[in-house]
Amino acid sequence: MSEHPRDLFGYGAVPPRAAWPGGARVAVSLVLNYEEGGERNVLDGDASSEAFLHEVVGAPPVTGGRDLNAESMFAYGARAGFWRVHRTLLAHRTPLTVHAVGQALERNPQAARAMAAAGWEVAGHGWRWIDYREVPEEAERADVARTVATIRRLVGRRPVGWYTGRTSPATRRLVAAEGGFLYDSDDYADDLPHYVEAAGRPHLVVPYSLDANDFKFLLVHGFTTADDMLGYLVDTFDTLHAEGAERPRMMSVGLHGRIIGRPGRIRALDAFLRHVAQRGGAWCATREQIARHWLATHPPRPMH
Repeated sequence: MSEHPRDLFGYGAVPPRAAWPGGARVAVSLVLNYEEGGERNVLDGDASSEAFLHEVVGAPPVTGGRDLNAESMFAYGARAGFWRVHRTLLAHRTPLTVHAVGQALERNPQAARAMAAAGWEVAGHGWRWIDYREVPEEAERADVARTVATIRRLVGRRPVGWYTGRTSPATRRLVAAEGGFLYDSDDYADDLPHYVEAAGRPHLVVPYSLDANDFKFLLVHGFTTADDMLGYLVDTFDTLHAEGAERPRMMSVGLHGRIIGRPGRIRALDAFLRHVAQRGGAWCATREQIARHWLATHPPRPMH
């Protein structure tokens, strides 16, 4: 309970000057969450099927059996949605960070090769797409190591970033103690990277977003049409762009192949990238690039 003391002050009224490359007002980080094949399934020893973030919102899980409809909706993300997102980002030449679930990547090495060929950063997202709150610490530590090894083997380099999403109290400490990570993104508390103490030393957090995120298509009272998401992304970017004239900010955009990769939604991503390019003043970067810039420009101070 004491591993994550709350900090409600942060940078306060005067955040640091980010000094993004090229004098950019906003660092834009696009993230694709690659989870398909790592979700709950009795075939993998789970007690029930997956009930979270698929098109039948609110449907209960099937206990002790398979939900073939849910499985096929997840499969769409790997079979079709991923490639639609891939084509869109390559057309815009936009950098991307992938939050990759180890088992999902293991089950689609073709996608892993495409990520590597595109030059995308591949960060760890757990071995399974599950809630780690009740997972024993030793099992979670082993999952971090297994995910690192799998990404290294399939993509060609180890991950330097991490995002579990549904963390345990020990997640950040385990990631920091592993020794090979520059940052984690299990945080939604700021518009800029910041340091926390983990495993007895300063640890960089590159915050993520659940508001500028396509998963709101699969929430009650969330996004319904591509215009809903596009309008929210544009409003977010324009606000940060205006604020960035004085104090540059960071914007994260969360994506999923099985969600934004649907034909009726992909226009939101395409049109947003066009808006960013036309407006100017943005540095589109991977989270690794943002982390390395922050570490060099705003190095950590001793915690004590």
